[in-house]
Amino acid sequence: MAFTDASLVALRVFREVAERGTLTAAAAALGYTQSAVSRQIAALERAAGAALLERRHDGVRLTAAGRLVLRHAAAVVDQVDAAARELAGLPSEDESTVRLGWFATAGAWLVPQALVSLGRSHPSITVVTRESSTPALVRALRAGTLDVALIASLPPFRAPDDETPALEAEALVERSLQVALPASHPLARNDFIDIADLRGHRWIAGPGDQLVMGVWPGLDERPRVAHTARDWLAKLQLVAAGLGITTVPAGLVAVVPAGVRVLPVRGGPSEQRRILLARLPGPMPEPVARLAAALRAAVVESWHQPIG
Repeated sequence: MAFTDASLVALRVFREVAERGTLTAAAAALGYTQSAVSRQIAALERAAGAALLERRHDGVRLTAAGRLVLRHAAAVVDQVDAAARELAGLPSEDESTVRLGWFATAGAWLVPQALVSLGRSHPSITVVTRESSTPALVRALRAGTLDVALIASLPPFRAPDDETPALEAEALVERSLQVALPASHPLARNDFIDIADLRGHRWIAGPGDQLVMGVWPGLDERPRVAHTARDWLAKLQLVAAGLGITTVPAGLVAVVPAGVRVLPVRGGPSEQRRILLARLPGPMPEPVARLAAALRAAVVESWHQPIG
């Protein structure tokens, strides 16, 4: 079987698997069974004459052949979808449309501020956005379903992934992780929290494998997690209600609800966090460049001290 015999369905399924990271997640997104997804991938691998995916315990990873096929699959699927929209008389996504992905806390302050500014200065540019986790956003960039993404980076600040070609990742800002506590809490009377004072508290953390998202990373005891929540606003409302304390990326300081005090932590290793603007390498289209400039300006306005 020649690769030219590969079906559009198989290419679409492969792209979805590459973006979702697992066969199960791709099947759920497409409304297929996992066995149907597996069959489509197997057919595409036969057509390509090479393994396209490496099956691992935590999902799948593209092989070198898989990365090559993905680049072409993304282009083919986009072209077919554009033709289908044109045939249906629907407006197509033109070159002035930018697809932006962002992780949760960036959407609380940076994304809205930048989009309002961009809309005023360049109203002809349309930005379509979606929120996801940093690993999912990186996969979406690779799959060609996003043009650019705001992603989070933690020490030791490695590259977003180890695929090739390497993503271009510009650091927009770096700030320390902080702790949010009820304004009525005794520690809220101070200007900072000593790391030793974090012991013995009830924490509000993230669910499942995101449990640490809300617990101080350098805590030297097993944390007592009183509540778990995926949404940062929900965590902060729980804090305001006096139900526990949680960590806060510094970008959220400006949007914390009433009844919450956010303080830096002294002592122990510094817990730094970076926001990166990531995209595939290559020339930056003008609409993407305009959006990037608006994001940089929003950082400067909010922080007054972006990193170089």
